[in-house]
Amino acid sequence: MVGKGAKAMLSLSSKSGVVPTTLVSSPQLMASIPQPRMVLCPVRPPRRTRTSNEATGATRSSAFMFPYFIMLTFCGIPLFFMELSFGQFASQGCLGVWRISPMFKGVGYGMMVVSTYIGIYYNVVICIAFYYFFSSMTPVLPWAYCSNPWNTPDCAGVLDASNITNGSRPPALPGNLSHALNHTLQRTSPSEEYWRLYVLKLSDDIGNFGEVRLPLLGCLGVSWVVVFLCLIRGVKSSGKVVYFTATFPYVVLTILFIRGVTLEGAFTGIMYYLTPQWDKILEAKVWGDAASQIFYSLGCAWGGLITMASYNKFHNNCYRDSVIITITNCATSVYAGFVIFSILGFMASHLGVDVSRVADHGPGLAFVAYPEALTLLPISPLWSLLFFFMLILLGLGTQFCLLETLVTAIVDEVGNEWILQKKTYVTLGVAVAGFLLGIPLTSQAGIYWLLLMDNYAASFSLVVISCIMCVSIMYIYGHHNYFQDIQMMLGFPPPLFFQICWRFVSPAIIFFILIFTVIQYQPITYNHYQYPGWAVAIGFLMALSSVICIPLYALYQLGRTDGDTLLQRLKNATKPSRDWGPALLEHRTGRYARTIPPSPEDGLEVQPLHPDKAQIPTVGSNGSSRLQDSRI
Repeated sequence: MVGKGAKAMLSLSSKSGVVPTTLVSSPQLMASIPQPRMVLCPVRPPRRTRTSNEATGATRSSAFMFPYFIMLTFCGIPLFFMELSFGQFASQGCLGVWRISPMFKGVGYGMMVVSTYIGIYYNVVICIAFYYFFSSMTPVLPWAYCSNPWNTPDCAGVLDASNITNGSRPPALPGNLSHALNHTLQRTSPSEEYWRLYVLKLSDDIGNFGEVRLPLLGCLGVSWVVVFLCLIRGVKSSGKVVYFTATFPYVVLTILFIRGVTLEGAFTGIMYYLTPQWDKILEAKVWGDAASQIFYSLGCAWGGLITMASYNKFHNNCYRDSVIITITNCATSVYAGFVIFSILGFMASHLGVDVSRVADHGPGLAFVAYPEALTLLPISPLWSLLFFFMLILLGLGTQFCLLETLVTAIVDEVGNEWILQKKTYVTLGVAVAGFLLGIPLTSQAGIYWLLLMDNYAASFSLVVISCIMCVSIMYIYGHHNYFQDIQMMLGFPPPLFFQICWRFVSPAIIFFILIFTVIQYQPITYNHYQYPGWAVAIGFLMALSSVICIPLYALYQLGRTDGDTLLQRLKNATKPSRDWGPALLEHRTGRYARTIPPSPEDGLEVQPLHPDKAQIPTVGSNGSSRLQDSRI
C-alpha cells in the first residue's frame, strides 16, 4: 500500500520526530515503502517542520514508539481491514460504496476532498525530491560548502568543522576548536541555506508569493507527467509500475543501513532512537501525533484503500492482506528509524554535539539535516542520488493511489458508457488540474502554503471522517449485517478483536484524540515565522471543507427522500439502497439473492461493465496476479 499516503511507507520523521511510516506524504517527506495493494494509499504523512517550540521535538522520538504501536493495534489495523472489506464487498469506489447508507455519502465526498488537497501538495514534495535528485548529479554536492553565491557570512559547513579539526582552516577564522564548535551550534548550515535561499528563495511572508521558481515548476511538470503515464491505463498499468516502486526502496534502505551502521557514532544515534523517555508519554500531543501518523502511513480515510480494494476479487482474503500490510508497514518504519538515526548519530559524532541537535522534522529532515549528513560520506553524490531516488519512488506510489481514487470516484459516479471508455481523458484532466493548482506552491511563498495545507487540510478531518464511517457502518447499517457480509465474502466472520474495536475501541480512541487535539491546539509556525490570522483561517476552512460535506449531503439526501414525517425520511435515507451488495449476480446469495427479476420501478441502478474491473489480470492487495471481478 503505498504512503501527510496508502501505503505502507516509512517516514523519515514523524510529527514527533520518531520515524514511523508514510512517505512523502506530507512535507515530512517520508521515506515510504511498498504498498502491496497496488497502491493502497495514503501517505500522508507526518507533518510540520520544526517550529520554535519543537526544537526539542526530537527528544520525543522514543516516547513516540509506544503510543504508535498502541494506535496501530487498536485503530490502524482495524480501520484498515474495515476499509478494505468495505470496498471489496461492493466493488465500488469511495462514493459508490455508500449505497450501504445513502445519507452518509458525504463521507465519500469528504474523502475525495482530502485526497484532492493531498494530491496537490504531495506532488510538489515529489518535485522537490526530483530537483535534489538532479542536483546530486555532480562531483560535489552543491550544499556541501559555503562557497556558493547564495551563501551568507553566517554559513558554517560541517566539512569546515572537519577542516578546523585537521588544522586546515584559514587562520582568519576561529582557531580554538571548542569555540569553533560553539559557533557551529549557532551556525547556518550550507544545506539549510541551499534549501532556503537557493531552492525555495523563501519570501518573508505567506502573502508575498514573489516569483514562481521555474526549476521547481519544471520538476512539478515532470512528476505529473510520470504519474499520468503510469496511470494511463488505470490500475492495469499502475499495478505493474508499483512492483518496482514498492520493492526498490527496500534495496536502497538496506544499502543505506549497511553504510550507516559502519560509521563512527552510529551506535549512539541508534541508542538515542531506542531509549524510551517515559515522561513524554503523558503528553496528549504525542498520542495525537501517533494517531495522525497511523492515518497517514496506512492511508485511512483518504478513500484510496476503498478504491483499490474495489478492484480485488470478491473472495480475496482481505483480512490476511490487512494484517500483512499493516505489520510490514510498521516494521519498515522501525527499520527506517535505524537507517536515519545511524547516520544522524554519525553526524552528531562528527560535530561533537548531541543527536537531538542534528535531528529535525519534515522538510527539515528530508531536505536539510539528512542531505547535510550525506555530505560527510565518501562518494556523497552517489548516496544522495540513491536517497532522493528512493523518496521519488515512494512519493509516486502514493500519488498513484491519490489520483486513481479521484478518477475512479468520478467515473463510478457518472457511470455512463462514454466516460467508462474515456477514462484516460478523465485521468489527464485530473492531472492537468493538479498541476495548475500546484503552481502557487512552487512560488517563493510555496512552502508556507504547502505546510498550511499539510497541517489543516488533511489532519483532524481524517480522524472525523474515520469516526463517522465507523459509526455509520456499525450502528446505522448494523454490525450484525456487516459481520454477515464479511462472512459471505471471506467464508468466516471478522475475529472478535476486530468486532470489539470497530464497535467500541476505535471510535472511542479517535474521539478522545480529537478532543485532546482541539484542547492542545497551537497555531502553525514555520521555524520562527508565525502564520498570520487570515492564513490560519484559510487553514481551518480547508479542514472544514471536507468535513462539511457530511452534514450538507445528509440534509440534501433527507430533502429528496420520500416520507411523510422527518423520522420516516430519516429511516429511508439511512437504509441500504436496493442495489447495495456484491456487484456480480453470482455473488448475490443469501439475503442479496433476487427471487423476482428487477424491474425499472425497483430503482436498481444497472451500470455498464467497468473496463478496469472486467475480467482482466491485475494485482490484488496481496500482490498476486488474478482475474478481477466485473461490475454490474
